[in-house]
Amino acid sequence: MKSSAQYIGQSPSAQTLRSLLTTIANSNSTILITGESGTGKELLAHSLHDQSVRAGSNFVPINCGAIPKELLESELFGHRKGSFTGAVADRLGRFELAHGGTLFLDEIGDMPMDMQVKLLRVLQERTIDPIGSTRQIPIDVRVIAATHRDLETEISEGRFREDLYYRLNVLPVSTPPLRERVEDIEPLLIHFAQKFANVQHGSVKFSADFLSAMRSYAWPGNVRELSNLVDRFSTLYAGQVLDLKKIPPTLLPRGLVQLQSTMVAATTPLVPTATTPPPEVLAEMNQEELDLDTDVEDIIMLAQGMPQLPPEGLSLKDRLAEIEKNIIEQALTRSQGNVSRTAKLLNLQRTTLIEKINKYDLRSA
Repeated sequence: MKSSAQYIGQSPSAQTLRSLLTTIANSNSTILITGESGTGKELLAHSLHDQSVRAGSNFVPINCGAIPKELLESELFGHRKGSFTGAVADRLGRFELAHGGTLFLDEIGDMPMDMQVKLLRVLQERTIDPIGSTRQIPIDVRVIAATHRDLETEISEGRFREDLYYRLNVLPVSTPPLRERVEDIEPLLIHFAQKFANVQHGSVKFSADFLSAMRSYAWPGNVRELSNLVDRFSTLYAGQVLDLKKIPPTLLPRGLVQLQSTMVAATTPLVPTATTPPPEVLAEMNQEELDLDTDVEDIIMLAQGMPQLPPEGLSLKDRLAEIEKNIIEQALTRSQGNVSRTAKLLNLQRTTLIEKINKYDLRSA
C-alpha cells in the first residue's frame, strides 16, 4: 500500500478515515470523495485501489475539469480511426485502460451536462461505445469520483444531474480540512521533511515557535499547501532548524506573515531609550525644564524693562494704572508739558489725555 498523508496522525478524523478505507477498499461499489482542494482526494483514491483486490491492475486518473468538452468523450471512451478529423488511429479510452482496475474521475462536478448523461449510462450498463465504433465494449472498472464542490447545491442550480449523483454516491467519503485536524500538523511536517530531505544535509527540523505558528495557521491549501511549504524550506534551509521569525516574508503565505509579525512583536523587549526615560526621571527633567523656562522668562522681562510678578501676586488693575501714569509722565516731560504734542506721542485724543492728567494729578508735570 502506498503511503498517504491521510493516514498520518492520530486525530479522530484521521483514525476514522483509516478505519473507513479498510472497510470499503475491497468493495466494487462506486465511491464519491468530497472535500476541499488540497485535502488529498487523489491520494486517498490511490490508497483505496492499493488496498483492494484490484491493486494488480491499473489505477487510471482523469481530471474532468481539465479536458476540453469536445475531447472529454474521446478521453473517457476512446475512438476509432477516421471517426472525426484528426482521428488517425484507434485510441483506447480511460475506461478501457482501467479495465480490471480503478478509474478515478477527479473534479466530477466540472463535467459538462451532456457527458454526465453518457457517464450515467456507462455506470448503469457497464459498457462503453467508443466514438466511431459499431459495437459496445463491456468493462470491469471500479469507479471512484471526487469533487470539491457541493453537488447538492450544483443539482439545485441545474448544473449537475441528480440521478448521476445518486449513482456515484453509493459509498460517500469526506476528507476533512487540515484546520480541523490540528494535532496531525506536526506529524505531517515531519513526514514531508523526511520525504524532501536533502541527501547531503538531511531533513529540516522545526523550532517550538515554528510548530506553534503552524498549528495556528488556517491552511487554506490544506495538506498540499503544507507539503509545498516543507518542500520549499527543505531546498532553501536543508538540515537547519526552522525559526519562523528568521524566514523572509516573501517565502511565506500571507497568513503566516501575519503570525510572524505577531511573534516578532511579542519577543521584542521594551528597552528604555534616550528619548523615553523612566517616569521618575521624566518628572524630574520636566521640573528642571520648567524652572529653567521661568528663569529665562524673568531675564527677558527685566531686559525689556517689564515688571516681574511677585510670588504673592498683585492687583493687575493697580499695576496697569501705575504703568499708564509713568508713561504719560515721560511723554509730558519729553514734550515739555505741551498737551497737544503729548497726545500725539501717545496716539490719544487731546480730551482723553486731559482726563488722564486730571485722574493721575499730573498738572504739575
